[in-house]
Amino acid sequence: MKLYKLNRATHRDLGYFFAAVTVIYALSGIALNHRKDWNPNYSIERTEHQVTIPADLQTNEKNAVEAILSQIGQEKNYRKYYFPNSGELKVFMNGGGSVSVTLATGKLLFENLKKRPIFYQVNFLHYNPGKMWMWFSDFYCVALILMAISGLFILKGKNGITRRGAWLTAAGIIVPIIFLFIY
Repeated sequence: MKLYKLNRATHRDLGYFFAAVTVIYALSGIALNHRKDWNPNYSIERTEHQVTIPADLQTNEKNAVEAILSQIGQEKNYRKYYFPNSGELKVFMNGGGSVSVTLATGKLLFENLKKRPIFYQVNFLHYNPGKMWMWFSDFYCVALILMAISGLFILKGKNGITRRGAWLTAAGIIVPIIFLFIY
């Protein structure tokens, strides 16, 4: 009877302690599973503008680029720029955005990156940003194993591991094996 109570207490306490981390990894896992469908870390806001191209673009590039960017309020927010061809200017912004300018028409496309709230942070943690988090994450993984094993023995009788629980556990083993054969 003491082993049964210890098992329940261990399962319960680990579950309480790691509830938030479980949500972090679950949200991040969903986001990362769908990377092909969307960018889980950033949203991209695209705006088009019409700007005037300074006449001294060829002779005074830096000031001309800043003059173009000042027309959209971004003159001090750029990292670097280049000309992919003679008719186009590409500017890389601080924070990851970019500006593309068609020099002949003055058409400017501003792509501004914004961090997605919550998803950016949980993905950052999911990628193990440092040694301390890595060790905590390893401890969490071991705790998940303990919680899975202890969870098998929480219930007794017809819903326990010897009856219904055995069938559900077997199904939980078979499903990943089927996907291994599919992929």
